[in-house]
Order: sequence, then structure tokens, then C-alpha cells
Amino acid sequence: MTNKRIIKTEQAAAPVGPYNQAIAATGELIFVSGQVALDAKTGSLIGDGDIVAQTQQVMANIKAILSEADLGWENVVKTTIYLTDLSNFSTVNEVYGSYFDPETAPARACIEVSGLPKGALVEVECLAVQ
Repeated sequence: MTNKRIIKTEQAAAPVGPYNQAIAATGELIFVSGQVALDAKTGSLIGDGDIVAQTQQVMANIKAILSEADLGWENVVKTTIYLTDLSNFSTVNEVYGSYFDPETAPARACIEVSGLPKGALVEVECLAVQ
């Protein structure tokens, strides 16, 4: 059996399916589930059609989850960004990039998808290390 710890915070939106906000595994790895722009208090999607507002909320949700695990952006080693429209890449990239030091930014993939939960425009998941 693996050493696994569930990480949950009320400062980020609750999961909308059978998954957790994040998992700490083997004492070093933190797997943060994909976050969309859900308000932690209401569970509603924010920024209707506003990719900047949605990206900011996604990053706020991830920050809250990382904080709950006593981690910060510097601990993130890999992210995956999912966009429903790849033409939003440069805008999302600008907002996303403001959260990381360019010298130590994580590895990343960006993928266009046909749809995201709750009609979101962007979703980000990440892997962090303690």
C-alpha cells in the first residue's frame, strides 16, 4: 500500500466528481487535480466567457490547494493546461506566467479540448514536490 494523503481545502472549489483536490504520494509528490474557474463558496463558474478572469480563478484555486499542502508555486514541477479554444493560448499564457519565476517555471503541456466541466474555458492540473 502506498503512502497517500488527501489534501482538501475550502479555499478552492470542491470536486464535482469522484476525485480529490490533490493527493500527496510517497511523501514527496503532490498531484493537484485539474481546476476550473469555480468559486469555492458557491461552486459556480465565474468569469462567464472571460478567459482572463477564469484563468485567474483557476490559479487562485491551485494556490489555495498548494497552500493547504504547505507548498507554493516554486514546488510545482509540471502543469497541463486544457483550453477549449487554442486561440486563447497567448492570453492564458500571460496570466499563467505571472505566477511563476521564469527561471524556475515548471515543465508544461497545453492541449485544446472539445469541452470542459461546467462549460469552463480553461483547466489546469499540476504536479508539485515537497
